[in-house]
Amino acid sequence: MTDNLTELKTKVPQATLLFWALKMMSTTVGETGADWINFGLGFGLVHTSIIAAGLFVVALIFQLKSPRYIPWLYWLTVLLVSITGTLITDYLTDQMQVPLLYSVAMFGSALVMVLMFWHRSEGTLEFAAINTTSRELYYWLAIMITFAFGTALGDALAERLGLGYLSTTMLFAVLIAITGFLWRIRAISAVACFWCVYVLTRPLGAALADLFSQPIKQGGLGYGTTPVNLIFLIAMVALIVVSGVFSRSSPQDRP
Repeated sequence: MTDNLTELKTKVPQATLLFWALKMMSTTVGETGADWINFGLGFGLVHTSIIAAGLFVVALIFQLKSPRYIPWLYWLTVLLVSITGTLITDYLTDQMQVPLLYSVAMFGSALVMVLMFWHRSEGTLEFAAINTTSRELYYWLAIMITFAFGTALGDALAERLGLGYLSTTMLFAVLIAITGFLWRIRAISAVACFWCVYVLTRPLGAALADLFSQPIKQGGLGYGTTPVNLIFLIAMVALIVVSGVFSRSSPQDRP
C-alpha cells in the first residue's frame, strides 16, 4: 500500500526511453535557445540570463504547487532550467572570465555536495520518491547544477581542448552506453546510473546542438541556431503530447 501511495504522489516521470529522449532534446533546445535569445534577438547575456531565471522561477513555483506530475509543466520547467543552467556557465566564462575547467571542478563538487546533503536529509536519492517539497527542491537544485556542470564539461572538451563537436557527441554517447551497460550487469545502482546519465546527456545534447547549428568553419554543419531550435522544439512538444497520453493511463495520475 505504501508503494502505491508513493507512486500516486511522485512528481517525476519514470526514467523510460521517452524520458531520456525528452531530456536530451531539452538540453539541445536549452543550448540553442540560450544562444538564440542572446545573439539572435540581441538581448545580450545579462538580460537573457535574467529573463531565463525569472521564467524558471515562475515555472518552478507552479511545478512545486502542482499536486501531481503534469507532463507539459514538468518539461517546461526542465527546459527553462536547461536554459538557465547553460547561461550560468556562459556568464561565468564570458563575463567573469572563469576558466571552463574551473567551472567543471566547481559544479562537479557542488553536485556531489547537494546529493550528499539530499541523501543525509531524506535517506534516499531515489528519483521515483520525489513526493515531498523538500525532496523536490533538492531534485531541482541538483538538476540545475547538472546543466551548468554539463555545459562547462561539454564546452571544455569541444572548444577548449579542441575535441570538436562531432567527437564530443560520440564520446558522451559512448559514455552513456557504458553507464547503461554497467547498470544492466548490476555493477552500479539504478540511482547512480540515473544521475550519471542525467549529467552526461547535458553535454551530449549541447554538443549535438552545436554540431548542427555552428558554422562549418567552426566545426559545425552550419544549419543555424533558429532552424535547429525550432526542429528540436517541435519534436520535444510532440513527445510531451505522447508523454501526456501515457501518463493519463498511468497509476500515478489516477484519482
